[in-house]
Amino acid sequence: MTIPILFEDGEALVIDKPAGLPVDRPKRGGPCLEDRLDELKLGFQRAPVPVHRLDTDTSGCLLLARNPKALKRFNRAFEERLVEKTYLAVLAGHPAEESGTIELALAKISSAEKGWRMIAAKKGKAAISHWQKVETLGEHSLIRFRPETGRTHQLRVHALKGLGAALLGDPIYGAGVVPGASRTMLHAASIVVPRDGKPPIEAHAPLPADFIALGASDG
Repeated sequence: MTIPILFEDGEALVIDKPAGLPVDRPKRGGPCLEDRLDELKLGFQRAPVPVHRLDTDTSGCLLLARNPKALKRFNRAFEERLVEKTYLAVLAGHPAEESGTIELALAKISSAEKGWRMIAAKKGKAAISHWQKVETLGEHSLIRFRPETGRTHQLRVHALKGLGAALLGDPIYGAGVVPGASRTMLHAASIVVPRDGKPPIEAHAPLPADFIALGASDG
């Protein structure tokens, strides 16, 4: 499995994370991005460090810092909501509107039977997602999300509770594996990170093959 490089300079890498590759080591063990960081040194002495996280199933843009000072600056940019991220998602259904903003606070719950999951809860942490319908894919819809916040499973819960349709293939909030979707159909399409005194970090991850197979176009 090769890991494409979408952006590279002296302080940052943006990779196109493959779907199915966890960023952190799973509790049950197995391959993860950590195993690949040495090969992403690309001539540098230090291995790069992921600045944020993507779910295991999620493909696309992942920012890595190449030194501690850069990591600190990038973390601050995320905390101050200066980082612009867009995601493409295939929904198992059609939202009633063409675009809008979802504001649903999220909280974590767990049970012995189902494990943990996120739910919409008034006393949860604030979560905001802007969205726009890109195209209709038969029984499904291609949606572009622009999250203002970065809560765990935010787009997956906002799709289900805010738009009334789960992400196709989602094993927790949707129907799980279905024809054409062997994973949760979410793709981190682009990222822009502003930098003082330097051009911003900008990267775009092309549509994965499973999105294209469902009829999605990179529009």
